[in-house]
Parts: sequence; structure tokens; C-alpha cells
Amino acid sequence: MKYKFVALLIFCILFSCDIRKADSTKYSILKEQDRASLKDELLEDRFTNLLPELMDKANIDMWLLISREYNEDPILKTMLPATWLNARRRTIIIFYRNKEKNTLERLAVARYDFGKSIKSAWDKEKEPNQWKALAEIIKKRNPKSIGINMSKHFALADGLVKTDYDELVENLPIELSDKLISAEKLGIAWIETRTEKELALFRDLVKITHDIIDETFSEKTIISGETTTEDLVWYLRQKVTDLGLETWFHPTIDVQRNNEALKSHIESFSKGKDEKIIQKGDLLHCDFGITYIGLNTDCQQHAYILKDDETEVPQFLKDAFKKGNRVQDILTSTMKSGLTGNEILAQSLSQGKEEGLLPSIYTHPLGKYGHSTGTTIGMWDSQNGVPFNGDYPLQKNTAYAIELNTTVFIKEWNKDIRIMLEEAGFFGDDTFEYVNERQTAIKSIKIN
Repeated sequence: MKYKFVALLIFCILFSCDIRKADSTKYSILKEQDRASLKDELLEDRFTNLLPELMDKANIDMWLLISREYNEDPILKTMLPATWLNARRRTIIIFYRNKEKNTLERLAVARYDFGKSIKSAWDKEKEPNQWKALAEIIKKRNPKSIGINMSKHFALADGLVKTDYDELVENLPIELSDKLISAEKLGIAWIETRTEKELALFRDLVKITHDIIDETFSEKTIISGETTTEDLVWYLRQKVTDLGLETWFHPTIDVQRNNEALKSHIESFSKGKDEKIIQKGDLLHCDFGITYIGLNTDCQQHAYILKDDETEVPQFLKDAFKKGNRVQDILTSTMKSGLTGNEILAQSLSQGKEEGLLPSIYTHPLGKYGHSTGTTIGMWDSQNGVPFNGDYPLQKNTAYAIELNTTVFIKEWNKDIRIMLEEAGFFGDDTFEYVNERQTAIKSIKIN
């Protein structure tokens, strides 16, 4: 027991020393000031070239967002300039779209300019009451509709808190409060739509994610019979921190091996992972994602620890992995603009089962948030469809975590295993592509 503790201590020290040498340039990670510049550039591009189109499509000519410091609307949070880590006091933003003049006004009913993209339109010395100043600005423009972020089924589009809603209604004249409508579709579109500039950044971000997984699943980090799955989990967390990045969820590492029964879905998804000492002959699996300049990744990949007499991954595991890739192909080829998530789910599962596979699909929108908003294609415990969120149609220029698994019987182990995969994908003009490739073969790790 004492030896094991000392070995683990040495292992952690070696990890720590190695991590401190992490070179962000190796991963093409920008310095903080450059990140800020890029973030503001991406945001200005979205305001200028994307938002007018989204407002027209949603048939909303005024969009009103209201937040208070540390209690930000999830949508407004994606609009914060790089030097604003939170809203300030009560921050109110107005977007007014005049389609006939092809203009989009951006106004902040706040004491401060909202970064460089939105100018303050409130002179507190002339009108001390912020709500009255807001009402006057709206009245002057006389919009046909006023979109506010309220949604029963899409949490990220439901950011207007009750207190602010009540005060808004109390301070607007009836002729204006009668124009208040849900901006649900506009809010979802803002969150889920990716621009060309964002997609370029996204490709880099997914590549960084893959590189970190490759380093974690390697001879550099794993000592057979000593390294545990929790060691690798915290290696991932520390690596992310040392690179100046963030992770939006706690990663997991789990093991499948020939002398242990396959866990049920509920054990795999809803319960914590058991810590295990990694051994030769283990099939490893990770679930890992990072956050960088307002975008998020979500990735699951597999690795195999070669036995002493093996030089490559056993053929039966290679064959099983191909079945996981096949489920991916079925799903992504079924994704068509206008189909709902539930329709895509049903078609994909049906085809997979016709081909003799045992698929489970739980693909979710990905981008501004990890579990983002938009088309939901199944959940691990909702394989017959997802009410409301699954009824939302697939839109163009959106990104997804293509997350799924297939169960495969391995006669060599006399048991089922589960090939669990997740990769960032982009649905463009009725075409699908992986943001930065996908895993097509199990990683092999040779340890002396």
C-alpha cells in the first residue's frame, strides 16, 4: 500500500512538471489580447452580417434584451464584448431593424457603451429613470413587434427574468406592451448559427481538443498497472488550465475489458465513473470538451492498451469500431434541412437496425454552449423522440456534437462492448462535414 502511494505521488509530480512545460504555441492558442481582438471581430461580424438576416427570418423588427450583473440572459452573455466579463448594473440592449431602409440600429439603454459595437443611448442626466428612457426610445421607432427572450421549452432562449419582465410591462404604455412577443426563434437562431469566421476558429478548436486527447492517450501519460482513469481525468483538467483554456464539463475516462460485464445505459450515463487502474488489454474511452473564444467542443474517442504480444489493435475491436463509424454515417446522411430532430432520429435508428446494428443516438447542438440550443436528435434515455426540442427543424449553418453509440458482441471476450463516439459536425447548405475530421481507428498505446 505504501509503495502504491509513493508511486502515485511520483507519477503526479512527473505529470505536474511536464504540464508546466505546456507550450500554447504548439496548440495554436492565442494570447489573451489577441483572443479579445478576435472575439470582438467575430461579434461585430455577427451583428453586421448575420443578425439582420435572422431578424427578417423571424419577422421581428425590434429585439429587446435585459440583464443584470451576474444574472445574465444566456443570449446577452454571448454578446458581451471581450473586456466585459459580465453585464453592468442593469444592461438593456435594443436591436431595431428597418427592413425598408436596410438598417440595423444597435442601442444600449445603459450608462456605458456596450463595447465598440453598441453605443449608449441613455443620458441619465436628462432622464434619470432607465425604464422611461427605454420606453421613449421604443416609442420613437414604433416597431411592429418587440421580441423578448421568453421560451417554455428552450432554456437558452428564456433569459428574461420575471423581475425585469414585470418592470418592463409596468413602465411601457399599453400600446407598446401589447407588441411584446416571444423571440424564441430569433434567440435560437442567434445561438445556433455559425458564421464562416467562426467556423474557421472552430476547426482550430477541435484540432486542439484532438491533440490534447492524443497526448492523454499515449505512452507519455500512462503506466500500465499504476495509472488510473482518475489520473487521466485530472491530467486533462490540468492540461486545459495550463494552456489557458477552460472546460465546460468535467471529463470522464472509462474502461471496457474482457472480464467485466458491460454497464447498462443508466449506469454509464447517470452515475459516476468507477476509478480503475489501467491495464494492458484495456479499451479506453474519454469524453472531453473545451471552451475557447466563445465556442465549445465535445469529443469522445477510444484507445487500446496493447498487450505484450500485440503490435496492433485486435481485429475484432477494429471491426467493432467500424460499426460505430457506420452509425455516424447513417445519421449524418439522414440530416436534411427542414427535417425535425425526431424525424432524423427515427430514420437513422430504423436504418441502423435494418443493417443489424444496435444503435443509440443522442446528438445535440454545439457551439456557443456545449449543450446548446436548436435541433435535438435523441437523448440517451429518449430514443423514441424528444418532445418539443426534438420537434425543432434542422437549420443550415449550424453545428452539432454527433454523439451516439452502438453495442457490439465480441465473441473473443464473450460479452458486449459499447463503441461510444462524439465529434463536432457542421451542417451547411444541405451538406454535412466534420469540423476537423473524426476518429476512424482506435488509438493504440504500446507500454513497456
